[in-house]
Amino acid sequence: MSETTTTDQENPHELKRVLGPGLLLLFIVGDILGAGVYAVTGQMIQNVGGMAWLPFILAFTVATLTAFSYLELVTKYPQAAGAALYAHKAFGIHFVTFLVAFAVICSGITSAATSSNVVAGNLLIGLNETFSDESGMGWFNVPTGPTVQLIIAMGFMLLLAVINLRGVGESVKFNVVLTLVEMTALAIVITIGFVVIGRGTGEGDIANLVVFEDPNEKGWFLAVTIATTIAFFAMVGFEDSVNMVEETKNPQKIFPKIMLTGLGITCLIYILVVVAVIAVLPLDYDSGDEGILLHVVQLGAPNFPINEIFPYLTVFAVANTALINMLMASRLIYGMARQGVLPRALGAVLPSRRSPWTAIIFTTVLALCLLFAVNRLSGNSVVGALSGTTGLLLLCVFAVVNVACLVLKQRNDKTFFRAPFWVPVAGAALCLYLAGPWARTSAQMIQYQIAAVMIGLGIVLWVVTYFFHRAEHQATGFSDIDHLADSEVPNGDTDDQSSDRDTSR
Repeated sequence: MSETTTTDQENPHELKRVLGPGLLLLFIVGDILGAGVYAVTGQMIQNVGGMAWLPFILAFTVATLTAFSYLELVTKYPQAAGAALYAHKAFGIHFVTFLVAFAVICSGITSAATSSNVVAGNLLIGLNETFSDESGMGWFNVPTGPTVQLIIAMGFMLLLAVINLRGVGESVKFNVVLTLVEMTALAIVITIGFVVIGRGTGEGDIANLVVFEDPNEKGWFLAVTIATTIAFFAMVGFEDSVNMVEETKNPQKIFPKIMLTGLGITCLIYILVVVAVIAVLPLDYDSGDEGILLHVVQLGAPNFPINEIFPYLTVFAVANTALINMLMASRLIYGMARQGVLPRALGAVLPSRRSPWTAIIFTTVLALCLLFAVNRLSGNSVVGALSGTTGLLLLCVFAVVNVACLVLKQRNDKTFFRAPFWVPVAGAALCLYLAGPWARTSAQMIQYQIAAVMIGLGIVLWVVTYFFHRAEHQATGFSDIDHLADSEVPNGDTDDQSSDRDTSR
């Protein structure tokens, strides 16, 4: 403790270590909960029936194995750059580091696009409940079709861009409030489910928890595999906590226990949510893209006012996930542009607000194109395609992190937490297995197309930057990978620091 105090006193320009165990746990739980459980629970039931709790447990297992690798690496290298930093230290190949970093960026964009579609669906239903002639105040009926939902989702993405342009930073206290909102919404679902079980008034049946259904005729093993890849979207988010390592008190001691506790809590919540859904709704219930939990509240508690409030709670919770995703994506684009890995035009800063306006526009346009293309051109479920692509990208990133952990075990760097050797081996193998085509239906193959287009765009930008730098006799590569993810644009110090790095390269 005295060592930490001394360090803080001797380094007044470092980030302030304000996160203790409680705040860190709330941050991790809130980051994992997010949009995932709202978006994928219905899809999992469609693939395996009432045994949707099993894919959650399997996804939790894969995430936990990878979390062990993250814990060894984040306590060994306590900088905020995450997977890109670990890949760079393990392999030392700038292009591999770039691919990992850009895959993380793409996962943030696809996750935000998923969240925006869930927000749009739930918001329209909430407004309809409030103002419609049938169940609301009788003012007017709110349209809820796919075209209107697409317009609202794209409008929401533009709103996020405006907020992002204002230079909004992350606030731990605000995150606590949003986490409590998320947990309250899920607690409502769970409570309704158990009340329905006690009264026996649901259209579902608790006995369906052991009913396996295979509508795609894949067989038990592959059906569960496919459902696990879907569930994986709901278990990601824990890896974002490594970005808070420099603001955590005594991270080497508390990070392992808190991260694993957070994963366990969220897995338990998800299982209880599945129990509630199965108790209230029949297995063949079609919830649409807005999420099945909203329908649990509508059908399970039709005579309570919470039925009208719940859609707005979900909007509030899911919107926070989208904002954090887009903040992360734009800041990483900015960081790579300032370090000369992407075109420097993407590192431009808005003079009045000190926000990375070109990076924000780039990531927003990419998200808008994704929403439109998947909604209008693919014929697939928007939420299914985008959430699945998020999972696919992160499975590949997690596989790299597990391999990096194995490589870095061979070095003599000081270690505060050591994962057993078999853990990253199993983690890498399972992540690669779940990233394979056998873990997807024919309709889900669009995930590879979306991921390929997005990563391909990044590679094109890398190549353009490479040849531009070559013409100017400059090298293309990361100049300060340790600080890739902690460029605090609004504070106004980043420009000078980045310029120093550029001239020294």
